[in-house]
Amino acid sequence: MTSKQRNLILAIAAIALALVVMAFARPVLGQFWFGMFILSGIFVILALGLNLINGFTGLFSLGHAGFMAVGAYTVAICTLPPDAKKQNFFLEPMNPILFAIQTPFWVALILATVMAGLLAWLIAIPALRLRDDYLAIATLGFGEIIRVVFSNTQSITNGAQGLIRIPTETSVWWSWGVALLMIVFMVRLVGSSFGRSLKAIREDEVAAEAMGINLYRTKITSFVIGSAMAGLGGGLLAGFLGSIDPKMFNFLYTFNIVLIIVLGGLGSISGSVIAAVVITFGMEWLRFLDGSMEAFGYRISGVPGLRMVVFSALLLAVVLFWREGLMGKNELTPEYLSKRFGRRKKVAVASASTTDAVAETPTPSRSDEELDEEANHA
Repeated sequence: MTSKQRNLILAIAAIALALVVMAFARPVLGQFWFGMFILSGIFVILALGLNLINGFTGLFSLGHAGFMAVGAYTVAICTLPPDAKKQNFFLEPMNPILFAIQTPFWVALILATVMAGLLAWLIAIPALRLRDDYLAIATLGFGEIIRVVFSNTQSITNGAQGLIRIPTETSVWWSWGVALLMIVFMVRLVGSSFGRSLKAIREDEVAAEAMGINLYRTKITSFVIGSAMAGLGGGLLAGFLGSIDPKMFNFLYTFNIVLIIVLGGLGSISGSVIAAVVITFGMEWLRFLDGSMEAFGYRISGVPGLRMVVFSALLLAVVLFWREGLMGKNELTPEYLSKRFGRRKKVAVASASTTDAVAETPTPSRSDEELDEEANHA
């Protein structure tokens, strides 16, 4: 069996295992943690999109929350029924063209992805002529501009009041089903010639340009794809929460996603998936620290914000001991697992073999002439 065939079988087995987990997650986790499981799938999509831009291409974008807002509002406007639109837009009537729009959820997700990608393309044309910190500041500014515009377009987004009664169509099959599709898409993209061009730009732009890679066009394509994935994740988030407002999509949301990809490893698909799940569940699991609790017979009053302090300390420890994140630039493949966990076994076997070889080495015998010479000296 070739390595390609083995990898294909393992990929099919992993997808089948994921489908089984999705089918039995609700009775096993319970209602609350099942919701966190759905939310973690959305964060996987968002993290993969930002990792494509920051991790694989080497850009520094901080405008992810703005593209999430575009996707979320697109899905909300397209799926809201007419009576819900009337209830939302009580201060100022909704735009008649938007009021007449009502599409199925899957059509709204496609429109959300396309709208976020188009806006990213318009922003990328001027912004990607910048580099490093200047690019980060520019994308952060564009993200805030999107949020402010949504806060003041009363007849389109209902302004600062936000939108409620959005149909909650995002199920575990939508969340993790789309996440699995995005994982497969990212694996194929990174393994293609385009993915190798992205890595070449990340490592050395001068050398990549000397090899004939069009830096500007490749960067724009990467930025558009990653931002379109952010719009897709934002649309799923709107369908999960059922209500949105512009304050949700401030720059702190982008930093949460940056935290995921840094913890998982810049340039690692597996790292983004693992970190998205760990952070989503970990943030909620540590929530008990904010409330009062009893330990060793003593009741300790809750300290608001203690959860974030402990979580930040844990993340700091991870960053100190794993400077490139949990996975670095590696992927969770059989080769990586055997290299990672089989190293100690190989070292132990090698040490034992060396010890046996030394023990079995015969001691050289001395000749009769050498013995007679030692006797004469004595």
